This record gives sequence, structure tokens and C-alpha cells, in this order.
Amino acid sequence: MAVPLQKMTLAQFMAWEESQADRHEFHQGEVFALVGGTARHNRVILNLVSRIADHLDGTGGQVFAESMKVQVADGVLYPDVLVTCGKAEAGDEQTITDPTLIMEVLSPSTKGYDKREKFILYRTLKSLREYALIDPVKREVEVFTLTEGGGWILKDQTGAEVLGLESIDCKLPMSTVFKGVEAVAP
Repeated sequence: MAVPLQKMTLAQFMAWEESQADRHEFHQGEVFALVGGTARHNRVILNLVSRIADHLDGTGGQVFAESMKVQVADGVLYPDVLVTCGKAEAGDEQTITDPTLIMEVLSPSTKGYDKREKFILYRTLKSLREYALIDPVKREVEVFTLTEGGGWILKDQTGAEVLGLESIDCKLPMSTVFKGVEAVAP
């Protein structure tokens, strides 16, 4: 179905999107269709989710990928990977409001949006402690961590052997993050 041309309320969007085959993001009344990712993109997501799930086993934390919504002030976004350490709900919720960690695996078409607009929206979440951007083509890894003073510190982990995620006390070898993903020649 086509993306609506008129602006919607958040409630209208949530009702409309339930009947859609494809995923859409929503911000300030506007709807944005999401496109499918590449095999490289999906492989990195699966690597992250499986290793983070193992790390969180028995902690009460939960990791989700791609199809779980995150509600921000006046919008709904679909991060590639998210971790919530809040109280687990006993239902089939589709929207998370308290993520601790959000990770976006970058693609050429969304790279700028993920680095700017999406990060601005995610920072409105009081629960968010870390935001990671992973470029599977360039093998660049940037992690933004919230400080006690409320500022965000960028740690470029591109050349590191290990991806450090302080918010969930997790260290993942970069070889695991990019497992099965061929390096692209510069």
C-alpha cells in the first residue's frame, strides 16, 4: 500500500501501520517507507543480535532486531538492533519505550539520516545510554555513550580489536561483528 500523502497523528499511524506488509517510520505526522537491507547489512545485524543475546542470557535484558518499534517523542522508529534492560512485559508488545542501547547498521542510502536526524530523535529517550553506528562496507564503528553530565562522547572504535558496549558491559570481537562479511576494497 502507498504511503499516505496527508499527515497523521501517532495513533493513526500505529493503526495504519499494523495493516501494512512493509515497515514505515513516523515523525511529526510524516510517514517514511523503509527499504530492505543487503545481505551484508543483515549478516552484521544477526551477528550482533546472536552475540548480545548470549551475553544478556540470565540478566533480564532483552535484545531485538529490525521489526521492533521504538517510540520517541512524536515518532516511531525501527532501529536495526536494540537492547532494553527494563522490566520485561508479559505480552506481545511491538513497541519499546525504554531502550538502553540502540545500534544502526549503516547503508549508503540511510547513513546521513541515521547519524543525524535519527540520533537526535533517539537522544530524547531518557533510558538511552548508548548509540552505535556500524558501517559494514567501510568497517567503521562509532559508539556514542551518554556521560553522567548528560553529554554524549564519541568513541571511534573502527581500528579496535573489540567492540565495547559500556551500557550493557559487553565486549564483542570485531571479527565476530563482521563474521561472514567480505571486506570491500577501497
